[in-house]
Amino acid sequence: MTDFADEAAFDPTITAGAEIELGLDTFGDITVDESGTRLSGAQVIRNVVDEAVLADSLGVDFIGLGEHHRDDFAITAPDVVLAAIGGQTSRIRLGSAVTVLSSDDPIRVYERFATLDALTNGRAEVILGRGSFTESFPLFGYDLDDYEMLFEEKLALFARLRTERPVTWSGTHRTPLTAQEVYPKTESGSVTAWIGVGGSPESVVRSVSHQIPMMLAIIGGAPARFGPYVDLYRRAQQQLAPETGQRAPMPLGAHSPGHIADTDQQAIDEYWPHYRAMNDRIGRERGWPAATKDKLVAEARNGSQYVGSPETVAARIAETARNLGLSRFDLKYASGTMPHEMLMHSIELYGTRVIPRVRDLLSGD
Repeated sequence: MTDFADEAAFDPTITAGAEIELGLDTFGDITVDESGTRLSGAQVIRNVVDEAVLADSLGVDFIGLGEHHRDDFAITAPDVVLAAIGGQTSRIRLGSAVTVLSSDDPIRVYERFATLDALTNGRAEVILGRGSFTESFPLFGYDLDDYEMLFEEKLALFARLRTERPVTWSGTHRTPLTAQEVYPKTESGSVTAWIGVGGSPESVVRSVSHQIPMMLAIIGGAPARFGPYVDLYRRAQQQLAPETGQRAPMPLGAHSPGHIADTDQQAIDEYWPHYRAMNDRIGRERGWPAATKDKLVAEARNGSQYVGSPETVAARIAETARNLGLSRFDLKYASGTMPHEMLMHSIELYGTRVIPRVRDLLSGD
């Protein structure tokens, strides 16, 4: 009999504390040099490796690389770049942010990240998502009309693969599997995984039912507006515990963009032209209004743009972590064409000043 026949026996609440993991994300945005000249995708990828090596040396807990198939982002194969980073680092955890599972093969995804896990002595993670862009669907031969079904089926298969036992499976979008083994096996027994969630109740419950923790993508507005989804995440764990056999609260993460400089004004001034260009470029595709500096400043003060001095950014991260009960917070440190040198300084401030300050602010909670 399960230990959770009585729902009150299981409390899924997480309180953010000094042990919170603090990471970084990048999509490998195509950047410019200090003279404003656009860099090649190859150079951007090499720069991302250097940025990750710096983050490792400063004690950052995680580096996540996004997957995109557009001319404004350089990284199409995060696991390959992560393997290169793994060979030059010793402690930082390495993951995708996100892997677009809907247009990939779950078995190949698992094999790639299990291989990365072996190469890096257990440091691999995969964050699974639908992706915020759709270019990968026609590129790899998938119909956008199947958008929902593709993700649901492939996520269910991936969850089975995480047991590392023989898989028997049938679905709509691939041939059936019968007692299929998948290799390599990990030394820990499973690849660490998260599900990127943009904010729908169905996605929250899906995360819990598959026993894959939720990573909230909070890219605008007050972070507190995600409170109802966090409450649902906790209630779902409590209510599904008898079915899932869950023994402990699932971790909860959040990802948001930002930039750190020596002062608040410097951070805004550095970030604004690159943020505006990126926002307006993508906005033309999606019908967004043009960015304004006043709106950016408002987001930096009270929203989900963590832009400012180390003290300002640390206080904002600690507030969000405390309010939502986060186990991890990842800062997307690159937005648009920001030069590599600017990003390196932002990473240095994050590792040397922001992370210690966040832990200090949360240590008394």
